[in-house]
Amino acid sequence: MSQPAALSQKPDMADLPAQHPATPHSPAEARARYFNSGNAFNIKLPPVPSRLFTDEPARALADGATTGFIPCDQSDAMACAFPATTPLMLARYAVVAAGARFTVDLRATGSIWYVIAGRGQVDCLGESLAVAPGDVFLLPGSPARITAGAEQLVMWVVSNEPQLALNGDLPPDEARRPVAVVHYPAAEIARQVDIIYDHAQNAQTSGIALIFSSEPQAAARNILPSLTLSLNTLPPGEHQRAHRHNSAAITLVLQGESCHSMVDGVRCPWSQWATLVTPPGAPHSHHNGGSERALFLIVQDGGLHYHARTMGFSFLE
Repeated sequence: MSQPAALSQKPDMADLPAQHPATPHSPAEARARYFNSGNAFNIKLPPVPSRLFTDEPARALADGATTGFIPCDQSDAMACAFPATTPLMLARYAVVAAGARFTVDLRATGSIWYVIAGRGQVDCLGESLAVAPGDVFLLPGSPARITAGAEQLVMWVVSNEPQLALNGDLPPDEARRPVAVVHYPAAEIARQVDIIYDHAQNAQTSGIALIFSSEPQAAARNILPSLTLSLNTLPPGEHQRAHRHNSAAITLVLQGESCHSMVDGVRCPWSQWATLVTPPGAPHSHHNGGSERALFLIVQDGGLHYHARTMGFSFLE
């Protein structure tokens, strides 16, 4: 049925620009902007690119690398006004030259660290950790000092800085801090993986993975309120069946010969210490064509999706 002539002659509300108040009587009123049901929900943002970062770990592991961060930054591709690997997460490689100190003060709820090479000491909130290759540690959003030992210290770190940057938030203070300093030594991680391998999977199990949490976050099984961390494993000759979820994922390849991932139909060959970005909602699977167990560390913004009941996990095979 055609619209009445009077209605059809009206301009489309979707073409209206942002409306300003006609006669504001205060600065608070003047700041108001008005949209409508035709143009408020049609924002089209650039998608999250699927990407394999390989140059960044090579730079971090090069002899004589400078102390500092090497970011895996996709902010330009996503039209973000702040550094970001995915809209809510930022991954970096961190280098501390032999014998040097590196002070970090991230605007984040917390940060997840994995030690790739070297040994060192981490001091934060009056606690001191001796860290070595294969260790994972969690730092709250507070200043920390990292001191390298006799060799160059190289780490991988993921934080929720983009999440706080989007909200304009500061890191939580002492009274509201939802995480503490936590250390997961490599030997204990290996012991926990062995425990998992002594148990069977059921039909709904998504691979064989160790999930990292802490006392304050144990009820949610997250490592940060908004982020999850898992050490995924894949036996030789097997693959993790294709699946999807609404959380974005950032993966660090720890170990795997002749391995690859399929992300949205694109084959992504693994190389040690590479960082792989899986966009939200993208179908993906992981494949081990080698003779050794594959290991890969995955950070997701899954805590937010679990809380919002929007994870949307499903198997595709």
